[in-house]
Amino acid sequence: MLNTGLSRIEAFEAAMAEAGQHGAVGDARSAFAALERAHVLGQLDFVPHLRVHWQMLRVGWSAGDWREVIGQVLRIALVPIGHLVGRLPMGNTGGANVSAFKPMAIPPELKRLIEERDR
Repeated sequence: MLNTGLSRIEAFEAAMAEAGQHGAVGDARSAFAALERAHVLGQLDFVPHLRVHWQMLRVGWSAGDWREVIGQVLRIALVPIGHLVGRLPMGNTGGANVSAFKPMAIPPELKRLIEERDR
């Protein structure tokens, strides 16, 4: 759950921690939901963007979801290119269940945090 009093990067770290807690008890679905929020918040910065895809790969591996594992390997390879050329699909949740190139609607509570980054 998102604490709206946090900065974007604090909310990113909170979502990553939440994902870790869910992953530790084998709840891949909840871990992935937290990682999708973290992806939307972190994709503007190279290191957080890479971290969230690495964690998505780990959750996919733990769950035996080979489609997700392959999708995350591809996305990990694409992260540096996307940052170099400045082409990042805003709002994309980062999972292999969506195109790596598709912009998506950003939930209002996450959009507010992202917009604060630009101030």
